[in-house]
Amino acid sequence: MLENKSIFITGGTGSFGKAFVRTVLERYPGIKRLVIFSRDELKQFEMQQEFPQSKYPGLRYFLGDVRDEARLRRALEGIDIVIHAAALKQVPAAEYNPFECIKTNILGAQNLIEACLDSDVERLVALSTDKAAAPINLYGATKLASDKLFVAANTIQGDRGIRFSVVRYGNVMGSRGSVIPFFLDKKSTGTLPITDERMTRFNISLQDGVEMVLWSLENAEGGEILVPKIPSYRITDVAEAIGPDCEHPVVGVRPGEKIHEEMITASDSFNTVDLGKFYAILPVQMDIDAYNARNGGTRVEPGFAYNSGDNEDFLTVEQLRDLIDEHVVGNSVD
Repeated sequence: MLENKSIFITGGTGSFGKAFVRTVLERYPGIKRLVIFSRDELKQFEMQQEFPQSKYPGLRYFLGDVRDEARLRRALEGIDIVIHAAALKQVPAAEYNPFECIKTNILGAQNLIEACLDSDVERLVALSTDKAAAPINLYGATKLASDKLFVAANTIQGDRGIRFSVVRYGNVMGSRGSVIPFFLDKKSTGTLPITDERMTRFNISLQDGVEMVLWSLENAEGGEILVPKIPSYRITDVAEAIGPDCEHPVVGVRPGEKIHEEMITASDSFNTVDLGKFYAILPVQMDIDAYNARNGGTRVEPGFAYNSGDNEDFLTVEQLRDLIDEHVVGNSVD
C-alpha cells in the first residue's frame, strides 16, 4: 500500500507521529519519502537521533506550521499520502487561549485541505478525538469543526480522486498529559488524586491507533469518521492498578471534563454503520445501503450511542497493570 509512496505527516514529532514513523519504516522499506512536518526544531533534532537520515534516506524533516498555507503548499509537492496529526489539544490551554486553538485546529485544517486540493495528494487521514462528539470544551469544539471540514472536502474535490477521511478514538495510553503517566509520576507522593469516582475513559494504545490509520488509508472511501471498538476503564481501577497503597482523594471534575467520554452520539446513529472492528459515521449525502453492500457493514439501531460508561468491554485492574507495563513503563513516555 505504501511502497514507493511519498508520505507527509503533520505533527510528526508527537507521540503518534513517532509511533507511525517507526511502524512505516519497519514495514515499508521501499517508501520513496516520509516527511515529518512540525514547528518544534528541538523535537525534530531529538527525533533525528532516533531516526537519522543516514540510516533512513527517505526521511525528511520539515519545519513548518499548519497555520502557514504557503509553507504547506511547498511542502506537499510530490506527496501522495497525508496524515494530519497536528493539533493544540490541552483542554485548559485551549480555554485560556481560545483563538490560538482555533487557528491551529480549524484554520490549520482548512489550510491543509486547500493545499491538498491544489496538489497531487491521493489520500488524507485526519486524527480526531472522542472530545469532538457532543463537545463541552473548546478543544472538542475545534476538533468537531475540523472533522466537518475534512468530511465536506470530499464534496469539493471534483475529479481529483483525493479521499479525505477521519479517525476518532479515545485516550491513548501513556500519551502526554494523560492520567496514567500523571499517576505514575504522583505515585511516589503516596497520593493519587481522583476527579470523580464515577469517571470512565476509553483506552487505546499508540500502536492500535497507528494500525487504525493504516487500515483507513487502504479501506476508507472518503467522508467517513471511523471509530474503533475499544475497551473502557474506570479511573478508580487505574488508581488501584498503579498505586494500591496510595490515598485516592476525590478532588472534583475539572472545567470542560466529562464523567464519561463519547465517540458516537445518539444523533449520529442514523448515519452510523457497524463495520466489524470499527464503526463509521457517514456523511448525510452518502447512500448508506450502497456503502454497506460494498464494505460488509450494517446499520446501527436508531438511538445507538457509544460512550465509555455504557461500554460492554471494561479493563480489569490486572489487565490495566499488564497494559501499563507493556505500553508505558517499558517505553519512554513523551
